[in-house]
Amino acid sequence: MAPDDATPSGPAALTRAHARRLRDIYRSAGWPMQDALEIDLLAAGLLERVRSAAGHETLRVTDAGVQWLATVLARNRAALSAHEALVQRVAQEMARAGRLAWTGLSLRAQVATGDEARPLRWCVARPDVFSIRHTSVESYVEPIVHEIKVRRADLLADLRLQAKRAAYRDLGECWYVLGADARGRAIGEPEEVPPECGVMLAGAQGRLAVARPAQRPARAALPFGVWMALAKATPLQGPDDDAQGLLAASN
Repeated sequence: MAPDDATPSGPAALTRAHARRLRDIYRSAGWPMQDALEIDLLAAGLLERVRSAAGHETLRVTDAGVQWLATVLARNRAALSAHEALVQRVAQEMARAGRLAWTGLSLRAQVATGDEARPLRWCVARPDVFSIRHTSVESYVEPIVHEIKVRRADLLADLRLQAKRAAYRDLGECWYVLGADARGRAIGEPEEVPPECGVMLAGAQGRLAVARPAQRPARAALPFGVWMALAKATPLQGPDDDAQGLLAASN
């Protein structure tokens, strides 16, 4: 998720790390760590110090802190809902195009290490949408990864993760799908995304527009481990699957 907005009464911009610390203190006995995060939260009035009769000092989340946590939680839930909705929209578009599409997969991929003695390492990639062509010819599957972003802060943070993109490109073409903000504007420009990745823009009217095609990676076939993961998972139901089921039921 993206960094959370600052509380208006705070002297500094409060981030995701501040919200996480405040939640941890709310769920715990409130023992202080006396670091910069706590200083910010105390100064913003979201925490207060409490001294026991024995002289031990603990931290307590104030009413203002509880209200800020509730606001952050509501925003995060809204962003998650928007993200999941766009994930489903992209997956459905892939299925309508005759492809097999999956969401929520964990796939093993290889990325370069820069070490001559051990040039590659395995990692786990978790694409928002992964799809392949519906074909029996392995070299024709044309795997595609779609990474969905609905908040600009999430996009900017993700663009710094070069190894993540390398893992996606080890699996197939890598596309970024950029959602729109509250004013209907794209959360990013295609030029901000590395040139090897394709860019799609998701409009407020539900349309997906290709802003720039992706560069196809050199790998022609999927590794065995990916095939095994796909075999264990269930692809998204295609638009004709329901009709096929009704046909079978009528026989």
